[in-house]
Amino acid sequence: QVQLVESGGGLVQAGGSLRLSCVASGSIFSIGLMGWYRQAPGRQRELVARISSGGSTSYADSVKGRFTISRDNAKNTVYLQMNSLTPEDTAAYYCSAEILRGGLRAVTNYWGQGTQVTVSS
Repeated sequence: QVQLVESGGGLVQAGGSLRLSCVASGSIFSIGLMGWYRQAPGRQRELVARISSGGSTSYADSVKGRFTISRDNAKNTVYLQMNSLTPEDTAAYYCSAEILRGGLRAVTNYWGQGTQVTVSS
């Protein structure tokens, strides 16, 4: 079994910052691409940022220059530092990871349960 657990969400005023964390645990052999997605009410889930196992990153245009994704491979953890938050960033944030489980040959994409970020104006 593999589990992704996010933390760090909450309520913040516009202009503020939050740092999200997501820890992967279980029978993990290796982790490839990790990412953060978000979904606001009535909208489709969208990619926010992702990072390869080697540290290459990409961002949605809406968060470039404000959000930073990073990872600690030794801790199976991915982070999302969010600065200069606006009410438009309000959403449930989900982490995702491509994981090769021990003893298996296929990579599976796993999702966390989500953490709510609310930005007040």
